[in-house]
Amino acid sequence: MVGEYAGTETVLNFGSPAAELKALRCSCGVFDLGWRGKLVLSGGDRVRWLNGMVSNNTRDLRQDFGNYSFVMNAQGRIQADLMAFQRGEFYVLETEVAQITAIREFFEQYIIMDDVEIGDISGKLTSIGVAGPLAVEVLNVAGLNPGAAKPGQLLDGSWKGIGFSLVRDPIELRNWAELWLAPANVEAFWNALTAAGAVPVGAEALEWQRILLGLPRVGLDTGVRELPQEIGQEYALNHNKGCYIGQEIVERIHSQGQVRRRFAGLVVQGKAPARGSKVMAGDKEIGEITSSAEVILDGVPRTVALGYLKRDAAAQCEKDNENLSVGGDPARIAALPFKF
Repeated sequence: MVGEYAGTETVLNFGSPAAELKALRCSCGVFDLGWRGKLVLSGGDRVRWLNGMVSNNTRDLRQDFGNYSFVMNAQGRIQADLMAFQRGEFYVLETEVAQITAIREFFEQYIIMDDVEIGDISGKLTSIGVAGPLAVEVLNVAGLNPGAAKPGQLLDGSWKGIGFSLVRDPIELRNWAELWLAPANVEAFWNALTAAGAVPVGAEALEWQRILLGLPRVGLDTGVRELPQEIGQEYALNHNKGCYIGQEIVERIHSQGQVRRRFAGLVVQGKAPARGSKVMAGDKEIGEITSSAEVILDGVPRTVALGYLKRDAAAQCEKDNENLSVGGDPARIAALPFKF
């Protein structure tokens, strides 16, 4: 089944999202990452300039390593997110295709007298991914593992005379690796991975796994007002780097205390609530849903959701073991990632 995901057309499922989710969690899944686009950042001022644009420390990245960052406005509100990989004479910036244009336009506003150039190479360099406890074994059997990579590391390799790069995801919780390659070579690499035992996985199972891991998607789990500390991805922030856009707000929160809302997980006894559904404690609204899914784990259907809860109200509900509801269905707060 084909449909839209993250700004581009891709396979939503290969017939059984439940079986595909099981592969991601128990064996090895292979999946299209064509919904991830890539920008190249070059020029003599690229190192200083990029470090002043994003929330993580990209200045001190070793060559062929990358990390995860937020792009924020001056008020410290999240505008986008990206992976930045140091490639020597340039950076490769990876993000969802749906964010590519917005990031490029946002960045170009801040290129004044700087020697910085931004190019979109999404049409020339695409990705497929592998994830699961047997992913390394599958890569080895397929002959597509250039070596043991650390989180965020990129290794260049060659397979049957075809060049590619293996990238270990900087977000360790996802525990996946990406193969960067020319679009013309995707079919050959895909066939090699499935022949080695990887199970084809569509975007629906990837989305289920994302929610189960408690990982937010910028643009879906964030709007125009979210602050980095509300979303809880501390690995996207570096509190020891120099100035960057939004830093003043981030550091004020860091030094003065917690934000009023927190990103949280909920288990719901009912159908998946729509985005924007209110989380209620009795007749009092304490939060809002941003993502949800009805997943099947080991044959058991479960409804899980992500969203924001008022910190103090949620803490009190947990302390008092107070029942919550979403759209009239009973719900409870769950630690992230979900554990079943």
